[in-house]
Amino acid sequence: MNFANIKTILATPIFTISEQPISLGELLLIPLIIYVGLVLTKWTARFVTHRLTTKKTDPNLIHLLQRVLYVTAITILFITTLDLINVPIAAFAFLSGAIAIGFGFGAQNIINNFISGWILMWEQPIRIGDFLEVENAKGVVEEINTRSTRIRRVDGVHLLIPNSKLLENTVVNWTLKDSLVRTSVRVGVAYGSKAKLVADLILEATLAQNEVLTDPKPVVSFEDFGDNALIFEVNFWINSKVEGGLRVTRSNIRFTLDELFEQHQVVVAFPQRDVHLDGSLTLIKQDDNLKS
Repeated sequence: MNFANIKTILATPIFTISEQPISLGELLLIPLIIYVGLVLTKWTARFVTHRLTTKKTDPNLIHLLQRVLYVTAITILFITTLDLINVPIAAFAFLSGAIAIGFGFGAQNIINNFISGWILMWEQPIRIGDFLEVENAKGVVEEINTRSTRIRRVDGVHLLIPNSKLLENTVVNWTLKDSLVRTSVRVGVAYGSKAKLVADLILEATLAQNEVLTDPKPVVSFEDFGDNALIFEVNFWINSKVEGGLRVTRSNIRFTLDELFEQHQVVVAFPQRDVHLDGSLTLIKQDDNLKS
């Protein structure tokens, strides 16, 4: 088989689209164009990501640019492929309309999550690296995709949350504007303790932690005269992007308080009950011979 025969076979029409015949050669050209286009798109995306990363650009902006680049490249690739095989775009008008109607009825959730994903990436109410609290689950945002958002929970488990849920439901974003978080430590001391001394010791233990901010300054309050204790509480701010930082700081304050209370002989309260008996109570000692 010579070159002329091969050329004739490749020029043989296979089917027709909008009165435009599609030959075997044009049909075989389509996957080649798509492959080359996807390779160039991935190379361009990696190149742009590397350049922006070296310039310490916001990862949320990089992620958004990647998505825009992929969508734009796919659109250009589709139009270019149709142009090379001489198929008018108008030939797909009816088909695209039918697909749109089908999506409208059968893929509402997919379209909803897709649009929600673009809203999240554009408006950025939730960004990569944010610490979220969603439906009693807490974790760090690792990736925002067009359909779902991946969150790494505090116990290491990954959650895939549909984007529409993040827009329609209440989401607590601990680090939306900054990573400053307020927390508190509550402690009860025995009655008879010097309240002023206890308040000073609690403030000293709190300021001894490097994570605790001095502006705003921690505030110690005498909360209440409890059933078994004098109740104190200290409120303070720390700079932390994860919940674990709060727990560690609170724990360190309690360790320091335990040492300071021991040095100043302050007793941490514990539940006590006084039992009052009306009348007389007679205790009978059992004879050892009766036991055997």
